[in-house]
Amino acid sequence: MVIFGVFVAVTLVVVLRASRNNKTAADYYAAGRSFTGPQNGTAIAGDYLSAASFLGIVGAIAVNGYDGFLYSIGFLVAWLVALLLVAEMLRNTGKFTMADVLSFRLKQRPVRIAAAITTLAVCFFYLLAQMAGAGGLVSLLMGIDSKVGQSVVITVVGALMIIYVLVGGMKGTTWVQIIKAFLLIVGAAVMTIWVLALHGFNLSELLGAAVETTGNPAILDPGLQYGKSDTSKLDFVSLGLALVLGTAALPHVLMRFYTVPTAKEARRSVVWAIWLIGIFYLFTLVLGYGAAALIGSDAIKSAPGGVNSAAPLLAFALGGPVLLGLISAVAFATILAVVAGLTITAAASFAHDIYANVIRKGEVDADGEVKVARTTVVVIGIISILGGIGAQGQNVAFLVALAFAVAASANLPTIIYSLYWRKFSTQGALWSMYGGLGSAIVLIAFSPVVSGAETSMIAGADFAWFPLNNPGIVSIPLAFFLGWLGTVLDKNTESAVKQAEMEVRSLTGVGAEKAVDH
Repeated sequence: MVIFGVFVAVTLVVVLRASRNNKTAADYYAAGRSFTGPQNGTAIAGDYLSAASFLGIVGAIAVNGYDGFLYSIGFLVAWLVALLLVAEMLRNTGKFTMADVLSFRLKQRPVRIAAAITTLAVCFFYLLAQMAGAGGLVSLLMGIDSKVGQSVVITVVGALMIIYVLVGGMKGTTWVQIIKAFLLIVGAAVMTIWVLALHGFNLSELLGAAVETTGNPAILDPGLQYGKSDTSKLDFVSLGLALVLGTAALPHVLMRFYTVPTAKEARRSVVWAIWLIGIFYLFTLVLGYGAAALIGSDAIKSAPGGVNSAAPLLAFALGGPVLLGLISAVAFATILAVVAGLTITAAASFAHDIYANVIRKGEVDADGEVKVARTTVVVIGIISILGGIGAQGQNVAFLVALAFAVAASANLPTIIYSLYWRKFSTQGALWSMYGGLGSAIVLIAFSPVVSGAETSMIAGADFAWFPLNNPGIVSIPLAFFLGWLGTVLDKNTESAVKQAEMEVRSLTGVGAEKAVDH
């Protein structure tokens, strides 16, 4: 707890120093576009390597072996979609939020409302995962098994997050993410080298030890989690679709592209992010099997915090209370930084898209918009605290996969169509966003995630009729189809001039800086 306290104190000082320059809306939402590609790439890695990446994936590999590592592969491959299809064009076209791009050549009011709703939905699912991770981590660290104790912890995390974002804005949040990314990658590297050293730097020996400790040779084979039936195989395909397509549509990741001054720096930041994230995910393979070898999957599952406790337990087995304290503090820092990034994204979406552009129709000064954003931060913080208390005990990697499914369904088809299809219309955008969001949420609500299984959120209830845990395989193609159908059936045509302007700006960046300054 002392180590965690030191981290919070240092980052609060950083946030306070960063907040001195928050004079305009561009400063608060996009850090004045003052970050370089490497800095922003490190912050993207910090934003992306969430509690799910560290706690959830290490736990998933320790318990399910090969099938758990598929999360790492999916999360990493997804960056290629973001790099090749979205990053540069989005940065050239937009200003502060995803809705800036989607509404550029379509009808402002309905598209901004829809984009804000989908952004808030994705942020809410992601926030649930981070808050659940915070509760599980501290229950392990302090031996708090009671729901009340974990709820208090989640409340503290939420309060700290609100302070970070209220005071520091995007600049403060970015520096917290850079510090956290550095600590997380260094911490994971130290543990990885330590685990390999114990097994003679021989990966085969490590895998053999994992089989011996768990007594389960299937931990090395595909299919332990997703190969038991045709339904589970289909579930895996659905999960893979959500992971690979969801990253390029996550609002809090997309918003990071606006913090760099040029399209070239946006590309550089994604390349830096891919390298840092790729290296980290290689570490998770060693850490997951290391936890299986040194602790055993049964001990991990029965620990407070369940599957999410594999990484902290491994730290304790390696370096005792000191390393456990360091790694837990890093994981806590991870949760705080990601939650801060999500919160500022949700607040920007409401204040910039709903308040400034829909309610006030663009007639609002920067100070008024930022005040509304800060009020929204407090409201979102309170909602996420309550949601996190309700989501205790869930595997955080799995909860994040649901956020990816909602993002890929509600946002990605509209982003792709807006950037690449000239005839795309307002009706197509609305059908795609609402249809993708609605179908994803309905399918999740009536899936085994919520009811009807031992691990369901609502124990003892059974109203599940959708057999898969992840809705992506249905909701993503449906959203693409609805976007096409809505456009084809739309009798109204969009502005050809606006379409041409968007095409030139997205491909060249000409006009983007001018629009940003105003």
